Amino acid sequence: MSIKNIKISGGRINSISLIYFLILSFILNPGYGQAVKARQNTFVKSKEKTHPLPRIIEKDGRHALLVDGQPFLILGGQAHNSSGWPGMLPQVWSAIERMHANTLEVPIYWEQIEPQPGKFDFSVVDLLLKQGREHKVHLVFLWFATWKNGSNHYMPEWMKRDSHKYPNITGLNHKPVDSPSPHSIAALEADKKAFVRVMSYLKKADQQHTVIMVQVENEPGAWDSVRDYSDEAQKLFEGQVPAELLRPEILKALNKPLAFQGSWGKVFGNDADEYFQAWSVARYVGAVAAAGKAVNQLPLYANVALRDPLTNPTASNYESGGATDNVIPIWKVAAPAIDLLAPDIYFPESERALKVMELYDRRDNPLFVPEIGSGEEYARYFFAVLAHGGIGFAPFGIDNNGRDPENRENDPALKAVSREYALAAPMMRDLARWSFEGKVKSVVEREDHAIQKIELGSWQGVVTFGNSKSGIKLVNPVSFGNAMFVQLGENEFILTGTNCHLTFEPTGKNTGKPWQYLKIEEGTYENGLFKLLRIRNGDETDWGGPEIGSAPVILHVTLITR
Repeated sequence: MSIKNIKISGGRINSISLIYFLILSFILNPGYGQAVKARQNTFVKSKEKTHPLPRIIEKDGRHALLVDGQPFLILGGQAHNSSGWPGMLPQVWSAIERMHANTLEVPIYWEQIEPQPGKFDFSVVDLLLKQGREHKVHLVFLWFATWKNGSNHYMPEWMKRDSHKYPNITGLNHKPVDSPSPHSIAALEADKKAFVRVMSYLKKADQQHTVIMVQVENEPGAWDSVRDYSDEAQKLFEGQVPAELLRPEILKALNKPLAFQGSWGKVFGNDADEYFQAWSVARYVGAVAAAGKAVNQLPLYANVALRDPLTNPTASNYESGGATDNVIPIWKVAAPAIDLLAPDIYFPESERALKVMELYDRRDNPLFVPEIGSGEEYARYFFAVLAHGGIGFAPFGIDNNGRDPENRENDPALKAVSREYALAAPMMRDLARWSFEGKVKSVVEREDHAIQKIELGSWQGVVTFGNSKSGIKLVNPVSFGNAMFVQLGENEFILTGTNCHLTFEPTGKNTGKPWQYLKIEEGTYENGLFKLLRIRNGDETDWGGPEIGSAPVILHVTLITR
């Protein structure tokens, strides 16, 4: 694997400093897995230690997030919208601990940070940094500023009081819409200045990089109107489409005919309103991101309120202007300072959820699921993200937001993902590296509960869901299952999952050959190294392959043909 072919945060390396050469050489060394003792926490006690800046690298269309110079997998949890305040944090940290998470995604609020124009308060930022380090947990800050779910509700009060200077968009027939205008220069400049102060403060106060990424805005776009129809916006809409969008490769990606110039309506037809809104919002968010990145090169991302990935609905049915799958090419051109576009998944059905992952796993876009439903039906997608080379996963609303603290301890949704994280945490670095190297394959139990097969070279992995010991499929009575295969060698695998039987069939050059398990080792990972608990055999392997119940376990499997 050649160092010169690796991209860091979207830019190809022509000359690389010695330190990054050594870091990347170490990562890509074939013996890395044996040499490294991975740990759940990546914090170093010595304050004098130099911490490399977190980076995203790409090789052959696969991605890795580097934290402290090594591949890192975000085992995340996102706090509720208004849980980033000091009085709410104890229950947030309690949830993170119970989940075995290594990263907290937590909002920071423009209205709190800049309560008066030009006067900044970073006390909550300081508290979050302090408590993150105390809990040995990394942070992803969510910049709730101009947009939060399409509205301006986290703007400072002094901006909300001046609707003339900081206007919302205008809908059809002059209908007022509760969404900030992406054409307000005053709002953009204020957001840029505030975000620069945040990023500058982090560069000074967080030199050990407790914060590993920052989300710019939150689900930007507009509900109740496909675009802004104000007089100012209408003039722009009737003007020429920017040259950046007229490049042949962009028009091809948008399934539009080649054009050299023209208005939005002429070039994009029925899609013109939505494309104009996407361009306008992306340019605004991209400008905020670029201003922040100019002072601090932390990875930045924008999260997305999705549209149905299967039915191609019109923009009046979802939040228009965000980076939905149909306008990703526009966002990539308009906001190059954004390192990735991250889908917020609230589709419990497997066909839709898996399609979203496919759409956002792109050569130019690492897959990161920063927000997903917290029900048990969503926990099954954790391994699927890894199979896509994803860099992280985070259920939303892990704390109880002030409701029923007694009952939150027994929340089945939290327990579901905590089981996955408890297994993944000690081998987190290995999982991140295996995912980056394309060694991870995964399936989730579909709604029809059918047997599924995974291609593994000269073998097929066969997954039967349910927990029957008779070899007969038994539908899972409570929750869906999943399975993950990590191919370490031609005949060597790491297996895990929930509520399933796992076995193999010979294929390819092994087709028709008799075979057997050479050894099935069950164990755990400690400090990144496999520790044997027992060797499974007999009843533990003979009834449809080794069984895994509701609590995932790790199996190290070696196969032979006879």
